[in-house]
Amino acid sequence: MRKRFLIPAIALLVGAASSPLWLVSAADSVSMARLNADVSLERDADYLTGYVPTRTTIGSVFDHHMIEGPEKTVLVASLGDAFDLRRIRAGQPYLIDRMLDGRVRRFEYEIDADRRLTATRGSLDGTPRFHTAIERIPKETTVVTVEGAIDRETNSLSAALNKAGERIDLALGLADVFSGEIDFNSDLQPGDHFKVLVERHSREGKLAGYGPILAAEFVNEGREMRAIRFTPEGGSPAYYDDQGRSLKRFFLKSPLKFEPRVTSTFSASRKHPLLGYARAHNGVDYHAGTGAPVVSVAPGVVTLAAWTSGGGRTVKVRHPNGYETEYLHLSAIAVKQGSRIGQGELVGKVGQTGLATGPHLHYGLKKNGSYVNPILEHRNMPPGDPVSASLMNVFSSERDRYLSLLFTPSIVRAANNN
Repeated sequence: MRKRFLIPAIALLVGAASSPLWLVSAADSVSMARLNADVSLERDADYLTGYVPTRTTIGSVFDHHMIEGPEKTVLVASLGDAFDLRRIRAGQPYLIDRMLDGRVRRFEYEIDADRRLTATRGSLDGTPRFHTAIERIPKETTVVTVEGAIDRETNSLSAALNKAGERIDLALGLADVFSGEIDFNSDLQPGDHFKVLVERHSREGKLAGYGPILAAEFVNEGREMRAIRFTPEGGSPAYYDDQGRSLKRFFLKSPLKFEPRVTSTFSASRKHPLLGYARAHNGVDYHAGTGAPVVSVAPGVVTLAAWTSGGGRTVKVRHPNGYETEYLHLSAIAVKQGSRIGQGELVGKVGQTGLATGPHLHYGLKKNGSYVNPILEHRNMPPGDPVSASLMNVFSSERDRYLSLLFTPSIVRAANNN
């Protein structure tokens, strides 16, 4: 997607594939109403945009655009005074405002979503000199309400939010909020619907990302659930229902963020697709594409991170209260045996290793040494600690404010960050 950059107004700007633009000053004695014919002006500059290629340097970028000799040397040195040029990243956009004789008037490189490196020519005469700086990219933050529904066309959370014009970031965030209440791999049904109150960041009129989800409502199979973001005094932000009960459970509902289908359920006897005979299926198989992230459903200690004969690349994690989880057929392992892991942290990526007919995740759960049905066990997990009685008045005030915004269709401007 092409990015747009802000540059100082100059008398004439010509794009590589655009028509000349004539900027008339307020002091011009000719009225704009009288300019009823095109005016042909000689081009004096090129306005070049692109993306940094892989395995290259900023000097190579300038070579590609025929910026050479002292011009290139001084420009590279000036940029290096403001920024470590070894940190130039492939795929990041840049802009060059270059005159036809090869002299550069302005250069911009986008460091990240918040900052850009700039070099502006100090004078058009004599030895090239540049004023370099790292500038903040102007952003606007608004608080918006986003709505979506699950149906035959949009049968997943990501599809529903994509239809609403939002990015997958928001789907991942909403899945995290309700991860203790809804298994987005298997629980979604046609007719489910949701609303989300979230901070949305934009830059130069385009969506740039999201801040925290402030409140949300999700109706799943007729069950209405609400989430309120609240930070207890001296604590960390967390999500609670409208009665102040924590939405965080000891186990996440699923080790995958969301995927629309469970391909094989927990069973005491199932015909193995490769071995051809019946045996117990001590877990749940989730259909997912190769490389999809797999996370630990609870905090614990990694007891195995290695290859097993049937499970291929396998990770096992021991949790408190006698629980152990297993993640099989991974394409990659992200943890080491003996390491501690937190809830929601990456254990590996979905694959097709071991005895597997296609890419999927086999997820198993043991309780006190015996396999149990993960879906049923997760459903029975108790919630976390509620809001303390001493903070309920503060929580109630925050809840009422957020829910009022959630059910108000208008957009509320939060801030302008320049």
